[in-house]
Amino acid sequence: MKVLIATQKPFSAAAVAGIKDIITSNGHEVAVLEKYPEQSDLVAAVADAEALIIRSDKVTAEVLDAAKKLKIVVRAGAGFDNVDLAAATAHGVVVMNTPGQNSNAVAELALAMMIFMARTQFTPATGSEVMGKRLGVQAYGNVGRLVGQKAKALGMDIIALDPFLTDEQIVAGGAKPVHSVEELYSNSDYLSIHIPALPATIKSIGYDLITKMPKGAVLVNTARKEVIDEEGLMKALEERPDLRYVTDVMPDNYEALREKFGLRVFATPKKMGAQTAEANMNAGLAAARQICDFFATGNTRFQVNK
Repeated sequence: MKVLIATQKPFSAAAVAGIKDIITSNGHEVAVLEKYPEQSDLVAAVADAEALIIRSDKVTAEVLDAAKKLKIVVRAGAGFDNVDLAAATAHGVVVMNTPGQNSNAVAELALAMMIFMARTQFTPATGSEVMGKRLGVQAYGNVGRLVGQKAKALGMDIIALDPFLTDEQIVAGGAKPVHSVEELYSNSDYLSIHIPALPATIKSIGYDLITKMPKGAVLVNTARKEVIDEEGLMKALEERPDLRYVTDVMPDNYEALREKFGLRVFATPKKMGAQTAEANMNAGLAAARQICDFFATGNTRFQVNK
């Protein structure tokens, strides 16, 4: 089988070597497409690929139409909104992610962002401490749970909302469960977002929720840009000069936010949550193992387009 590694933002050289070793030792062929300038390059490269490993690369209906032999796509990371799942299903292509492989990297960044904002972006101004503050975690999965556990070690109180977990599971993960998004936002000095971008969640966080947050609260987004109603965020920050927003996914209106609110807002220049050597390696190797297991045994454990 031919496995194509297609990455506009490449894996590290060590990760690529590890991926190749796993794939070739299982009797498959590897091709690599890195730093390609145009989407058409990916469309051309998938023509004879039977498996595809990607990062933030877009697997569109056009890509799938061109990939006549493709059987599986693995997104090296947790999110998969860059893959057209409906088109993949229509083409009989299995789509998987690699949950948990980037979790620690994202969790550490979320905590770093909280401290960065607590200390007024490391300017000489007097800041505050996170110890004794209450952290709300929206979605208590792999990343959210790690954020909560690390924050607890810093002396924060943790509350969490996750409709897919029982109260007992949330408690076992070190947090106190809450049962509505309004309750979560109303009681969080810091609020860390970890929900996916789905039809039900896109623009779900806006003026009404943000303005429910306590005085001096900080909203932290290492999830997806699309879950934020940017107009609502702007209005909330205008009416509540005590609120702050920090994100790993730059808003479309970031220049206006930064100009208007200064140190109350910060966005990383590109999505950095998974940008560590360890996460890079973990996700890439996991993707390679999942593809080899799929071809050997038909294992679809991490399939996301069922």
